Amino acid sequence: MFTGIIEEIGTIKTIQHGANSAVLEIQASKVLEKTLLGDSISTNGVCLTVVEQTKDSFRVEAMNETLARTNLGALEQGAKVNLERALAMGDRLGGHMVSGHIDGTGVIQSLRQDDIAWWVQVQCDDKLMRYIIEKGSIAIDGISLTVASVQANSFEVSIIPHTKDHTTLLAKSVGDTVNLENDLVGKYIERFTMGQTNSLSLEDLAKKGY
Repeated sequence: MFTGIIEEIGTIKTIQHGANSAVLEIQASKVLEKTLLGDSISTNGVCLTVVEQTKDSFRVEAMNETLARTNLGALEQGAKVNLERALAMGDRLGGHMVSGHIDGTGVIQSLRQDDIAWWVQVQCDDKLMRYIIEKGSIAIDGISLTVASVQANSFEVSIIPHTKDHTTLLAKSVGDTVNLENDLVGKYIERFTMGQTNSLSLEDLAKKGY
């Protein structure tokens, strides 16, 4: 489990493609502190397992399912990636609960500056949009962000200078693909209420603890 607060920007040193897989070697420093083989590191929002480690890099493996759902397969040598170690018990939860299991990808539609902030508009499929609400949480390439506005098939987030300087998001361009993870809460509510043939009232939701 992660928080979506990026610790470091890493660099892809090598990427070896298999028929339906990839092995990535990522140059890093901070996320290697106290990291052991088998630990999880969020890479552009994807929970990956450390299989090899040196003093300044680590290797992870991505299977076909991961490549199909994320933008990892499109990365090239020298690409920058957002990195975060798994949450430890007792750590501050500065962002929101992020599993590192990507729901799908979106495409950046626009980037615009608003004084100190930047607005990023992302288009995505209906299956992802159904869980996105204004002022709700979304993880974009592993970054915990608040949804500022919602349109029919896209949403916007507003980026503060710190996020701009410490993540890869504003190094991207219109048309680039980003990994998206919806907030877990909406997906769980939908699952718990599946099979309900009648519409739910506020009283019904209260009885279910919502």
